[in-house]
Amino acid sequence: MSDLSAFPITQKWPAAHPDRIQLYSLPTPNGVKVSIMLEETGLPYEPHLVRFDSQDQMSPAFLSLNPNNKIPAILDPHGPGGKPLALFESGAILIYLADKAGRLLPQEPAARYETIQWLMFQMAGIGPMFGQVGFFHKFAGRDFEDKRPRDRYVAEARRLLGVLEERLAGRDWIMGDDYTIADIATFPWVRNLVGFYEAGELVGFADFPNVARVLAAFVARPAVARGLEIPKRA
Repeated sequence: MSDLSAFPITQKWPAAHPDRIQLYSLPTPNGVKVSIMLEETGLPYEPHLVRFDSQDQMSPAFLSLNPNNKIPAILDPHGPGGKPLALFESGAILIYLADKAGRLLPQEPAARYETIQWLMFQMAGIGPMFGQVGFFHKFAGRDFEDKRPRDRYVAEARRLLGVLEERLAGRDWIMGDDYTIADIATFPWVRNLVGFYEAGELVGFADFPNVARVLAAFVARPAVARGLEIPKRA
């Protein structure tokens, strides 16, 4: 039995299964990247809900694991060298879990770095820009009379969708035939843009049929369907 008592986060979220990867998250586009990855790989894990409405992410317990107060974060009792490893940032977690499972990240060096390149494309572009579209279209930003900020982010979201559309032409997935962490990182955000943010018409999503095709294939995966609901909201 692993002893995780040295990690303060386990005081707020006790581990019923301390030998499993502990996931601290919320089913947002960033959060479900990791739950989907865990479902796809079959790595044993235990999810814990980090509630934003009660500011869990600002608690000393959570900040002890991620000082940047963002989900997701993990605590692996069996990290490198057999020692526990705490990790935050969804992209870093995806790479770590892919290496741990030996899946969803090519081993051949050139393909590996190309996959990581597309992962970073999501992290640096799609996530932040789509999130801004959501803020200005659905949340508080929609009340701003000046629509120039919204239109700036809409234009950038369309540009990024265009890059993705071109990449997916003639490909099943971002890396071609193989489904990878690049897809797991990207398509929860595409789904959120046209679903939860209700911005499909705003960004002209109909102009990107390859993106729509691959999004449909992504959400049809059983592991994705499960991961999108983890952790369960109370």
